[in-house]
Amino acid sequence: MINKILSRKVYKQKIYTPNKLGLLSMSNRKKIIIMGAAGRDFHNFNVYFRNNKQYQVVAFTATQIPDIAGRKYPYELSGDLYPDGIPIYPENDLTRLIKEYDIDEVIFAYSDLPYSYVMEKSAIVNAAGADFTLLGPKNTMIKSKKPLIAVCAVRTGCGKSQISRKIFEILRKKGLKVASIRHPMPYDMDLTTQICQRFATYEDLDKYNCTIEEREEYEPYIDMKGVVFAGVDYEKILLEAEKEAEIIIWDGGNNDFSFYKPNLLITITDPHRPGHEISYYPGEVNTITADIIIINKVNTANKENIEIVRNNVKKINPNSKIIDGISSVIVENSELISGKRVLVIEDGPTVTHGNMKYGAGTVAANDNNAKEIIDPRKYAVGSIKETFDKYNHLTNVLPAMGYGKKQIDELEKTINNSECDIVVSGTPIDLNRIIKTNKKILRVTYGVGELTSRELEKIVNDFIKNLS
Repeated sequence: MINKILSRKVYKQKIYTPNKLGLLSMSNRKKIIIMGAAGRDFHNFNVYFRNNKQYQVVAFTATQIPDIAGRKYPYELSGDLYPDGIPIYPENDLTRLIKEYDIDEVIFAYSDLPYSYVMEKSAIVNAAGADFTLLGPKNTMIKSKKPLIAVCAVRTGCGKSQISRKIFEILRKKGLKVASIRHPMPYDMDLTTQICQRFATYEDLDKYNCTIEEREEYEPYIDMKGVVFAGVDYEKILLEAEKEAEIIIWDGGNNDFSFYKPNLLITITDPHRPGHEISYYPGEVNTITADIIIINKVNTANKENIEIVRNNVKKINPNSKIIDGISSVIVENSELISGKRVLVIEDGPTVTHGNMKYGAGTVAANDNNAKEIIDPRKYAVGSIKETFDKYNHLTNVLPAMGYGKKQIDELEKTINNSECDIVVSGTPIDLNRIIKTNKKILRVTYGVGELTSRELEKIVNDFIKNLS
């Protein structure tokens, strides 16, 4: 019987060595493919399959993230059962792979998806002959030696990260040593350089060849002189974080559930997308299991949608504490926006697979009386144009795509091509650090309002009190 979740002792054992692999009977091992997007897929492999002799992971498939298919999950991560590593194929090859390798089971391991999409993939897998499986928290969560607060969301772009950082700030002001661990974004071609990453300086961002999406999550911690860990191997990452922190924050990504077993789970919902808290996978898992639910952005959402979210939460998680959250938008030199033709740049994941039509940059442009928010689609080049073709709900915003140097260059060209007076950037990073543009960029930052800060402080105080 396989372990429900691999203990640290089992995890570190070398069950097989390369010179003994020939003794294994591959025919007796269940053949597996893991479907993913360079995050949950790797984590599920590490904690459940890596040293499990009952399974043979034949391949990973990759989607959502440009240019990550064709890589290999290397021996340094895959372990002695896989001395040649594990190939990563495009998800479009899934049916062929199932049939060609007589696959028994496909593990679905990525997030921020409507239920119809998940079951569409199930139908494709079942039609090809394999079982379709979703691994849950019991089999994938790692227990921390230190108290752990998990901050998760029901969709990408709910405003989770600023709440995670506010909790970090509150804990640190109380004299506690804190480390955040961020949901994975290992997009570099060489995964061995990303096994365990620690970000405390801007040089660290360059050291690990970070994409724009990674910088959006790590740079704000650096701005506040904080420390954030990420990477691929989340047991090793946790061990490193525990060395320097008294309390750990899991800063979740997409709408995935935590990789670690939390002592407190806070889930963020978004009334700009009412109903998504009960119709997206695995966001509803976070809604059902949360101790605290924050209905965020109540200062910009309409009351009817706020009440839809509130009623849905009460229906599926009546024991949770519900808090209304304010998401504040701050613009540098806001007076420069009035009367201008504005190009708005928004956080990439929020407006692409997060399905939002706008973000903080749009709010800032409208609040400060922009004459016009231009449509950037006719100025787009290369993969930026392809992004607009794929996410055709986008019209008057430019997503801050930058998964590699080529795409960052294409983003830069798109900005320079645009006929506008000024750029308003709603991405959490300072784009001037990584691109050169002939336009002035006004940076929009966002955080939590004062009322929300006080609510979070109460939550943190109760959490610390319950630890003693």
